[in-house]
This record gives sequence, structure tokens and C-alpha cells, in this order.
Amino acid sequence: MSYSDLFENNKFDAFVLMGESNRFYFTKFETSFGAVIITRDNHNVFITDFRYETEARQHVDNFDIVVASFGEFYGKICDTLTKLGVKTVGYEDSMPVGEFNEFKAALKGFTLKSATDIIDIKRAVKTDEEIGFIKKAQSIAEAALKKSISTVKAGVTERELMALINYNMVLMGAEKYSFETIVAFGANSAQPHHHPSDIKLERDDVILVDMGAKYNGYCSDMTRTFCLGTPDNRLVTIYDIVKKAQEYAIAHIKAGMTCHDADALAREYIVSNGYGDKFGHSFGHGVGIDIHEAPRVGSGVDIVLAPNMVITAEPGIYIPELGGVRIEDMLVVKEGGVEDITSYDKKFII
Repeated sequence: MSYSDLFENNKFDAFVLMGESNRFYFTKFETSFGAVIITRDNHNVFITDFRYETEARQHVDNFDIVVASFGEFYGKICDTLTKLGVKTVGYEDSMPVGEFNEFKAALKGFTLKSATDIIDIKRAVKTDEEIGFIKKAQSIAEAALKKSISTVKAGVTERELMALINYNMVLMGAEKYSFETIVAFGANSAQPHHHPSDIKLERDDVILVDMGAKYNGYCSDMTRTFCLGTPDNRLVTIYDIVKKAQEYAIAHIKAGMTCHDADALAREYIVSNGYGDKFGHSFGHGVGIDIHEAPRVGSGVDIVLAPNMVITAEPGIYIPELGGVRIEDMLVVKEGGVEDITSYDKKFII
């Protein structure tokens, strides 16, 4: 496989990528240690240790395999780059400080430049295969939520519902859940990233569930807000505003639009209804190997949406001591619009 597009309009000779997600992206092989080296002339190397050597040689295609101990790691990177005639190296600027200092010291003879943006955009535009994995992950998550929510009764705790959803995702084919499932009852739903507790569900409570499954290394992401019984009229109003804001945005987002403008489609509707200060997060984000990837679809982000980016659409309104509403779908960006790959219904009352 060629990665020649990574070298367009820049002077890098090679990229050295040590982040776990980037290693998986290029090798399709999950490891807890190693580095991927991608070169301009397509001589690519995967450095790992003895624990993964046999499997790497069996499963990693189009890469030379180099084995290194922890103590040899940075030296092996330096030796490999030297043998390949590399001068200018692109690296991830997300490395921890200590790790970066070791990396920089070992590669003191090379010109080092951050290449995070190049790699992020490469990963943001998904292949058809990647989109297929994301769709499968989403179908697993939807089936798990449907089964789990059908059994919900007053008296269940947030932790218990979270555990049931996670269990059903794995039972239905997920490798694991793609992030810690959020379950929030009542006023807790006003906390966008609430940590499930032992609070019990009461009749007429709001239930907010934010969840995702992982399949073949790729994540899904979905939020639904329900009410068990009769919701507070204020929450009915809020739910309708969030739903209409999301629907309007989904109908108008398309390739060529900036992330700022995509965010504004939903945000301006919420602002016009008097709840702008209660929508405190971005409209969405990229999804792939990581649950949060480029691009961030938010105010002030000038990244242009491209075909086959997978993003979330998740407006929300949160009222302390009352509750919150968030509705989240996943979208595949297309030339003339988007494909909504989330089919779970948006029925509020259950």
C-alpha cells in the first residue's frame, strides 16, 4: 500500500508514529508498544518487541518488521531512519513530555517537525472499509440499547443500566464498548459527561444514554434521551428544540462546508430559542479508531468537511437541577449532503 498522499505539499522524508491508534491505523495490528515508520519512497517499517513479533510477521503487510527491546527502542528508530537515508522526520506532538525528550535526544541528528495535522486529516477521511466497520459497530450499539431500554423500570440504578448496556453490546458482537457508557437519570442528565452512580430511576425521570460499541477496531457513538412516564413540560420543550436543531443541521451539512458553519446550523436555532448559553459543547466530532478524532465540529474551527469524514451530530441543552437533553447521530459526509448511519428512533417517552 502506498501512502504517497502523506508527502504532498511538504518536505518530510518520513513519519515516525508511536501512538497506539496510529500504529493500528497503518498496520491493522493492535499492540501496546512500538512505532510505525512511513517513508516518502514507500519503504515502511514497523518496530515492535518480542511479544508481538510472530503475529506481526504473520499479519502486518507491506512493512518490514524490526524487533527491539524497551531499552533499544529509540536507538532502533534512529538506526532505521539512518539506513533509509531520512533527514526530515514528522512526529506526533501528542507525545508525553518525557517520551518526547527521549525521542528528540535519540534523533538529534535529524530535523524534527510536528506532523499531527497531516496524520489527523489522513485518518479523518475514511475508506469504504472503515465506514463499514463503523456502521457495524453502530448496528451493534443500537440493538444493545433497544434490548436494554425495553427492560427499564423504576428502581434500576444508573450503574445497573450502564452494566446491562455494556453486557448487551459485547453479547451482540462488540469487541468492547468504545468509551465509558454514560447513563444519567433526572437532574443528573444536565451533566453532559455524568459518571453513572447508584441513584435509582424514578417514575417520570429523564434517562440520558450516551454509548458506543467497538468493532474491528472502530467506534460508534450515539446518544438518546428518554422519559419513563410523563416528562416535565419544560423538558418536552427542550427536547423539541434539540431535535429540530439536529434535524436542520443534518439536512444541510455537506462536503465543502467548514466545521464552524456546520456547528452554526444547530447552534443558531438553539440560540434563537433562548438556550444558547445552555449548549456549551461543540456540535460534533470525528469518529473512527478513537471515539474523538479530527475534525472537531465546533465554533471557530475552519477545517473543511470532506467526503467520507464520519462525524457526530449531537446538540444538547442542559438545565441544572432540572435535567438535560442530547440527541446524537453519526453522519458520513457526502458531496451533496450526509448519510445518517444512525437509525435508532427519537421517541422521547417510553
